[in-house]
Amino acid sequence: MDEKTSLLSRLAGLLYSAPRRSLLVILAFVAIAGVIGGPVAGALETEGGFDPPNAESVRAVERIEAATGREPTPGVLLLVDNPAAVGAAVSTLGAIDGIAQAAPAGTAADGSSTLVTGTLTADAKTEDVAHDAVEAFDGRKDVTVGGDAVADLQLGDQTEADLSRAELLAFPILVLLSILIFGGRGAVIPLTVGVTTVLGTFLLLTGINQVHGLSIFALNLVIGLGLGLAVDYSLFLLNRYREELAVQGPTAGAVLTTLRTAGRTVVYSAATVAVALATLSVFPMSFLRSMGIAGAAVAVVAALAALTVTPALFGLWGAKLARRQRGTTADEGRWYRFSHAVMRRPGLVAAATAAIMLILAAPALRASWAPVDSTAIPTSASSRVVSDTLTKQYEADAGTPVTIAVHSDNAQQMADFANQASSRPGVVAPAEAVDLGRDTWQIDLLVDGDAAGDAARHVVTEVRDLATTDGLDALVAGPAASFIDKQDAIADTLPLAVGLLVLLTMLVLWLMTGSVVLPLQAVLMNALTVGVSLGSIVFVYQDGRLTGLLGYTPNGGIESSNFLVTAALVFALSTDYGVFLLGRIKEARESGLPEREAVAVGLGRTGSIVTAAAILLAVAIGAFSTSEIPFMQQIGIATAVGVLVDAFVVRSLLVPALMGMVGKWNWWSPMWLRRVHDRVGLSEGRPELAGSPQNPVGAGTGH
Repeated sequence: MDEKTSLLSRLAGLLYSAPRRSLLVILAFVAIAGVIGGPVAGALETEGGFDPPNAESVRAVERIEAATGREPTPGVLLLVDNPAAVGAAVSTLGAIDGIAQAAPAGTAADGSSTLVTGTLTADAKTEDVAHDAVEAFDGRKDVTVGGDAVADLQLGDQTEADLSRAELLAFPILVLLSILIFGGRGAVIPLTVGVTTVLGTFLLLTGINQVHGLSIFALNLVIGLGLGLAVDYSLFLLNRYREELAVQGPTAGAVLTTLRTAGRTVVYSAATVAVALATLSVFPMSFLRSMGIAGAAVAVVAALAALTVTPALFGLWGAKLARRQRGTTADEGRWYRFSHAVMRRPGLVAAATAAIMLILAAPALRASWAPVDSTAIPTSASSRVVSDTLTKQYEADAGTPVTIAVHSDNAQQMADFANQASSRPGVVAPAEAVDLGRDTWQIDLLVDGDAAGDAARHVVTEVRDLATTDGLDALVAGPAASFIDKQDAIADTLPLAVGLLVLLTMLVLWLMTGSVVLPLQAVLMNALTVGVSLGSIVFVYQDGRLTGLLGYTPNGGIESSNFLVTAALVFALSTDYGVFLLGRIKEARESGLPEREAVAVGLGRTGSIVTAAAILLAVAIGAFSTSEIPFMQQIGIATAVGVLVDAFVVRSLLVPALMGMVGKWNWWSPMWLRRVHDRVGLSEGRPELAGSPQNPVGAGTGH
């Protein structure tokens, strides 16, 4: 018995021997986690997070702020419908702490409103200023409050509202499905593990947030993934325990065997999910880092929760958790027979399945990137109303601003540079260099088109090249510059992230299986699943389909950070299901069964569990498709599509087909690697039971 097995056995024995005391300790932990970690949403960052912190566009803003003591562009905007109220609105906005300057800035083309701008001080806390501005004009029907600062605040508020709605929607459905799938008392297990996981992760994130600021959008991932993994791990452990009940009865041995086998598989599963999502943290953007940290944290906490809650409940209820025999054998027998049917023509099944998945994944190849803009805000939010009104009725807003911050003591050189920059194709009007003091100059260009358009991006690139040619210390900011900097940061970091994702996933799977072939197969199949899931959001959101049903405004593209989060999440969950299946195939093979028979037995014991878990997880994380924030909708929909495709297509068709084709070579590994694996790898299960009378091959008694 190795160190890991010994640790899990001691843990199981401790929890099983005193179940009531153990559950009281767990309940106390959940209560403490709820009190301390529950308010975490109010402490997380609601602004930004999509820009690399050291990007040129960020440094340009910092340069202007250092010279002027204020932000370079207004952060709060007011639309005042009553001309007589404009002066009062300017005074009220200007009196808010953190507003450096408030002033009128034009009238709508139809004269229906006047724009008032509020520029924040450089050291102002944006969220507080936005909150005060909204409060100051609350109840005023003639004033609409918007701007970037207010948009960030309202996105955060909307995220919290979406979380509550998703919980109210998903939880009753999960309870009902859990009762149908787990049975009466069994249904309590995933719900208990789920609550422990979510609140435990909130507690952990509260501590992490003190050291590294996290984005509020990570909470969606914590709740959806936390509930989903809780269901997966609980279902896997409960079914293995029911299998052991049939062999050993309600004894400590049944619990110990469950933790030694299925428990270790849960550890490997959590490791694959954690390392896959942790690769997001190598990107410099706070949004991606937050998602990576939160995703890895929730995977670890879910495993710990499952491995502590389930043994205690097994000890409390014992034989009362036994499976009703009627209907179970038939389901597992169908999966067993289905697997053999697939392996009779493995090449044809593998080719046809892969071809269909490639067709479904094809839209992902034409993904076009779009920045996070006003379309991410619900149409009912005041900041969205302001943004839409500016686009339609204020001609000064018909373009993309490009801001240049230059450090120079030569006024003539600045005038010449401003003329050269203004002459770039796409710039709609001449611009002047404004002396900000401290040898800092600001040049504001207005470029035709949106931030992701060719014109704006070309102007940013050409101005940067022009500054380099002239030997100027110039930094370019604005939406288009931010978009370029973010795309460059992703492109620079992506090879490292993908390399780590593949390497770490293959390492964990090698530790589990001892094979170098199976991890490679898993990565390739995961890539197909990811492609299908990403293809679904390109097909819907980029192409502007189902707008009425989903309630979003298409902007012609997909936000690239969101694309990466979705890919990592689906990849992680695909590996998660692969671990469950491979663990049982490996166990059957180690009992001496022929290759194809081991595959059929493994699928017979996991088929119903993986598909049930996928349905439950799709409900848990798919509930965020009800979000009013499009990029959160996309994560929910793509993940639901990914887990269902992986469970019903990949694990049912591709895995048995490929393993049937490859045969004994599935388990190939160089001899030196096999010797290393013999020291550190996973030995899953009890081979002596695989073909015993109590557990006949092909019938199966669990997953």
